[in-house]
Amino acid sequence: MPTVSLQTDTSEQLIQNRWQQQMRDGLSDPRKLLQLLQLQDQAHLLSAAAAQSFRQRVPLAFVARMRPGDIHDPLLRQVLPLVDEELQVDGFSDDPVADLEHIAVPGLIHKYHGRVLLIVTGACAVNCRYCFRRAFPYSEQSISSKHFQQSLAYIERDNSISEVILSGGDPLTLATQKLRALTTALTAIEHVRRIRIHTRVPVVLPDRVDAALCRWLSDCPCPVAMVLHCNHANELDQHLQGACSRLRDSGVSLLNQAVLLRGINDSAAAQIELSERLFAAGVLPYYLHQLDPVTGASHFQVSDDRAQRIYQQMRDQLPGYLLPRLVRDVPGESAKTRLSGC
Repeated sequence: MPTVSLQTDTSEQLIQNRWQQQMRDGLSDPRKLLQLLQLQDQAHLLSAAAAQSFRQRVPLAFVARMRPGDIHDPLLRQVLPLVDEELQVDGFSDDPVADLEHIAVPGLIHKYHGRVLLIVTGACAVNCRYCFRRAFPYSEQSISSKHFQQSLAYIERDNSISEVILSGGDPLTLATQKLRALTTALTAIEHVRRIRIHTRVPVVLPDRVDAALCRWLSDCPCPVAMVLHCNHANELDQHLQGACSRLRDSGVSLLNQAVLLRGINDSAAAQIELSERLFAAGVLPYYLHQLDPVTGASHFQVSDDRAQRIYQQMRDQLPGYLLPRLVRDVPGESAKTRLSGC
């Protein structure tokens, strides 16, 4: 029996090393990404300034789902630093949803009643070019061991807090034992009823959903909701479907939030296919966000009129349970704001 146990532990360690190695092997050079996709002749579209201010980061597992030879591939456009990012547009800022105004203690954002959000890390497996936290001061506002004790004390004092959201960065870039320690401490607080995890890691790096991670989720003493971030049906390959199956088997409720992005998923057909593919993978569409106006992302913006037309077409063709809520994050509001008529 000890021999079997040792083999199992060794196997799990190898799997953990595999996803961590995949993160380290992610592409950070935009020219190498173009070369890999047979798009060397499109290098004139790249912005060195954009790549320097917000580094490209994309795992090869995600690159494998991109179409070679297609500069308009919807997955490629989400991660490639283009000259369009250099545009300066009024109304776009480094803190578009006013996160910094709602920091209660370092690393803890308390914006809405009944729930708080923890910035558990600044690391991501992929850097999405439209990320609303691309300029967030993670070095000051992620929870260190000291800050986590402050966060716990804050949550303990406020018994209206029933849900804690793990965010970042991406919480699933942390080692599983660290995640287990976080949730063990949080769920020891009597009034914490739910843990929510916001993550894109299973989408871009499905191997992260390993046996150790699934055990941690299964062992969590309170319900866990995991909100994935998938924007296009092409992201849902067999590996992601397998990861979703393992997560569901661990007792996790799976939801998805997407961002409406010009030139990527701004059509009713793209959104309907996304909802259909998500449901086939056991994931319920939750939110479809209008773009947060973060500096460098104005070229992704879809007008409200066009967004509402797309949504009306979705509503005409999808059952209600496959229809995400079309919303925007308006600073100062008590919840996400639905677009008029949606």
